[in-house]
Amino acid sequence: MKTLIVGGVAGGASCAARLRRLDEKMEIVIIEKSNYVSYANCGLPYYIGEVIEKESDLSVQTPESLFERFRIDVRTESEVINVDTDRKQVEIKTADKIYTETYDFLVLTPGSTYRKLYRNEDELKHLKTVEDVKALKAVIDQKQNIAIIGGGFIGIELAENIAHIHKDVTVFEYAPQILANLDKDFADIVMDKLIDHNVKVTVNARIKEIIKDISYTIVMEDGTTHTFDEVVIAAGVRANTDFLKDSKIRLDEKGYIITDEHMMTNIMDVYAAGDATVSPHFISGKLENVALAGPANKQGRIIADNICGIARSYDGSIATSIIKVFDMAAASTGYNTARLKRDGYDYQTIITHPNSHAAYYPNARAIHIRLFYDRKTLKILGAQAVGYEGVDKFIDTIAAAIKLKAKVTDLARLESAYAPPFLSAKSPANYLGFIAENIIDDLESLVLYEDVIKENSIILDVRTDHEYDLGHLENSIHIPLDDLRERIAELERYKAQKIAVLCAVGVRAHTACRILKAYGFDAVNITGGYTGIR
Repeated sequence: MKTLIVGGVAGGASCAARLRRLDEKMEIVIIEKSNYVSYANCGLPYYIGEVIEKESDLSVQTPESLFERFRIDVRTESEVINVDTDRKQVEIKTADKIYTETYDFLVLTPGSTYRKLYRNEDELKHLKTVEDVKALKAVIDQKQNIAIIGGGFIGIELAENIAHIHKDVTVFEYAPQILANLDKDFADIVMDKLIDHNVKVTVNARIKEIIKDISYTIVMEDGTTHTFDEVVIAAGVRANTDFLKDSKIRLDEKGYIITDEHMMTNIMDVYAAGDATVSPHFISGKLENVALAGPANKQGRIIADNICGIARSYDGSIATSIIKVFDMAAASTGYNTARLKRDGYDYQTIITHPNSHAAYYPNARAIHIRLFYDRKTLKILGAQAVGYEGVDKFIDTIAAAIKLKAKVTDLARLESAYAPPFLSAKSPANYLGFIAENIIDDLESLVLYEDVIKENSIILDVRTDHEYDLGHLENSIHIPLDDLRERIAELERYKAQKIAVLCAVGVRAHTACRILKAYGFDAVNITGGYTGIR
């Protein structure tokens, strides 16, 4: 039997290696368009920033190493240009010939490529392959003032790394915020970090064209211009599936390969994995594209198992991700607010800012956290975290809880490894579970600050005098928590109105709400507190 794999890197290479471990006799062929079959795509920005010093460190496996260990036939600089599923053969183009290759099983992992945003796109630099990073590194080392078009993962990682080698960097993002996986207020925290490190960021950037001469001129739709030594495009990707448009393999309207839960296409014995596919989302079940290395690797392994008769299903991705931005980290899993509103979920939002470890142990710092859960089923729908130490630990915990279909109340019972340098006795996940229990048991009502403004609610600030003097909301009433019982009469005239209580992060506001409710007031807690208001 012969398995032909179109594309290497994450999905293709992992599938090939797993196939060999399961079947010593199978003929396995990888057709790879570039000269690199298995490389650390996610590490490319760090080579630009000289964090990864040697280009060879980007290569996970070479054609030679794959043959030596696994007897896999790797053909680089070869492009599949046509697929005939009736005859079970593909047409392959190299530098000097076009030939056909038959298969028993076909695995498609062609990845994504850039979508042309500008008429002279081919003159501009991109960052998708090792060839791209080599060309970009050679140019950037000779230039000083660099523009990056795109504020997603690659664009932001690239901006950090170019700044790391003491170049001037400007990021242009079309959307109102960078990092679309985060809610805007959390993304703005990351943007502030970039600005603190002298990276310029322009959102709502409407670029009309990019003119290349000795330098590059970016022309905005309003007529203003910006000149740079080099421009890098880190936006506008699409599925690399043009070679499938005349085949019988089903694609969606954007050109992504549609698979079932076994990663099989609509054609028997033809599978697909990675950036060029859509598969059912873990939470919604809707077909979605998730362009991340982790899911691609898992999909490749699942395909190999199914080919070899071991029934495996892919239960979908929740798009768990993390990005380093200088000394900060930003991570997310599952849905954000925009997605929840778009899909019509009835959800509860909790915002809090727990310390990364015990407050009394040196260098504890806040983690900004947002979590969503379904009000009816109590299933966790997503979470975001921005901070320093502990961001990865928290998001991994929530991602595991989502995949195991835990309810938000289950977080209250999680056990985590605790010692003062590593965590608090009540972990951030525990804390979210406690808050959810209070809401469910009708011991607390949370409200978003933006809803308080819309409803023109009375705002009671229960922070200390010192905290209030350092900064407060206009027209808020100030009564420190420890004085609230003695000064409760000052609030009698507001008894017929809703009182939104504010503290630094929400803990003292919860206590204040319990006091107010005992005295007959309608009190709600502004989730996230003053710390979360930007």
